[in-house]
Amino acid sequence: MNKVDVTMAILRGSVGASIAYHGINKAKGLAGTASWFKSIGMKWPNQQAVIAASTEVIAGVLLIFGLVTPLSCIAVIALMAVAIATVHARVGYFIFLPNGGWEYCASIIAVATAIGVTGPGSWSVDNAWGINQSLGLVALPIGVICAVCHLALCWRPLTNNPSA
Repeated sequence: MNKVDVTMAILRGSVGASIAYHGINKAKGLAGTASWFKSIGMKWPNQQAVIAASTEVIAGVLLIFGLVTPLSCIAVIALMAVAIATVHARVGYFIFLPNGGWEYCASIIAVATAIGVTGPGSWSVDNAWGINQSLGLVALPIGVICAVCHLALCWRPLTNNPSA
């Protein structure tokens, strides 16, 4: 038994389950999620609620199984980068602050980056099927680029200044 394979399976399973569960939670309260997205300035809150929930569930489950791992890592990185930019950055670093700081999201980005760079390990569908992992080496920059594009297209931060 290889320690790296065990480690990668644990990381993939824990992060994948956490992300998938976040998506399930969003999907259970889709109307509330859409309303919240609207309140933070998302342009198409109903559609974005569905997309966010679906992306979290799909990327999380794919990570658990180690299937198309680089793409799953990119999706998770992009999700967390958007969460930091839209909600958590203005709160501060620590998660225990009211409304939660960006600490948790940054940790998830770090783990998804490490999984992408290291690969899913031999206890994965990717390994069993021989799926190329080279894209994982650039998961962080691609995930950040995806987040920036999403924000540029879909987010209009609300302002408290009525004249703006």
